[in-house]
Amino acid sequence: MLLYARGELEALIDFSEDQHFDENPHELVSSITKQVLALKRQVELHVQNASKGELLRNGISVALLGAPNAGKSSLLNRIVGREAAIVSQEEGTTRDIVDVSVDVGGWLVRLGDMAGLRNKLDQDRANRPQTAIGAVEKEGMRRARARALESEVVVVVVSLEQGGDSPLGIHPYLEGEVIDAVKECQQAGKTVVVALNKIDKLPAGDTQSRNNILNELEAKFPQVRKDHIFTISCRSSPATPIPPHQNANANTNTNSDPDPDPDPDPGNIQSFLTGLTNVFSTLTTPSGDALLDPSSSYWSHSLSVTHRQRTYLSQTLVHFDDYLLQTSSASSLDTFSHHVNAQYDDLVGDVDIVAAAEHLRFAAECLAKITGKGESGDVEDVLGVVFEK
Repeated sequence: MLLYARGELEALIDFSEDQHFDENPHELVSSITKQVLALKRQVELHVQNASKGELLRNGISVALLGAPNAGKSSLLNRIVGREAAIVSQEEGTTRDIVDVSVDVGGWLVRLGDMAGLRNKLDQDRANRPQTAIGAVEKEGMRRARARALESEVVVVVVSLEQGGDSPLGIHPYLEGEVIDAVKECQQAGKTVVVALNKIDKLPAGDTQSRNNILNELEAKFPQVRKDHIFTISCRSSPATPIPPHQNANANTNTNSDPDPDPDPDPGNIQSFLTGLTNVFSTLTTPSGDALLDPSSSYWSHSLSVTHRQRTYLSQTLVHFDDYLLQTSSASSLDTFSHHVNAQYDDLVGDVDIVAAAEHLRFAAECLAKITGKGESGDVEDVLGVVFEK
């Protein structure tokens, strides 16, 4: 595509005075610009898919963000199936970032458990005393926000706590620092997921209270999609059978059957992970354009673009933008006047077509560093297009 665009432009430069063109110079430059715009769109999609391909190869970074004691470490341990992070009732247990790699539904995920975010003086939370923030905790909070901004997915862990105006005296505890951090992540284009923890505090079957709390969360996080808000509990389900040797009050009769209908998803953790895999699928699905190529396999192949190739593609886009900037004044002209004097014979209207052709040549050299063909040696190919057209 780029070769043909360059050939048409070179023909306009070298032979416009000697040969009869079926199109006037204005129409020819406009046609070339349409080709460049289509090619630019195609390269942009390859750059986007290169980033998605890197997520598949290097893993998806997920940050657990929330207030102290919201249950971030407990959720991390439930996901990885082991005690990877220390869990304690004492606030501020997690100071530095705990990174764990785990396979979630076939996706390599790097989970980051981080320090809780809170204000300088903690708000009244279940009548706990207010404590000032020390230097170590302050640094932990700074690292937590930085890690969230570096992640592709941010899981905001919100806990149900005593207090509030609800009849049950339970409300979702939301720190102002957490809300600010979420807004910052959304502005940076991060995917935000909300996990409402400690849902076991609500009476079983109390759908109305659950819906009221979810509505409150949706109002606090208006930019978060409804299907990205989940209710979980990191406590073991009471319906989970307890082995007799772990139960001091267990009947010594080993023939007694456990609960015949244990909860298959205690704490809704599996439902939460299913929701996360849907998010991962969206992040790694290749972008495409049916007008450019209707084949889905074509765009799937672009996931394999490497970091080096993406660098050259990005440089190609810069040269395309330079070309479009060079020819932008052409779109505002109804006609082109071709100047014949030596000073302006390379101009069409207000467009320096020689400079425009150079931008396309630079773009071709960037692509040649990927394909291995055409770099500083495509003169014959361009001339072939010139005489063919």
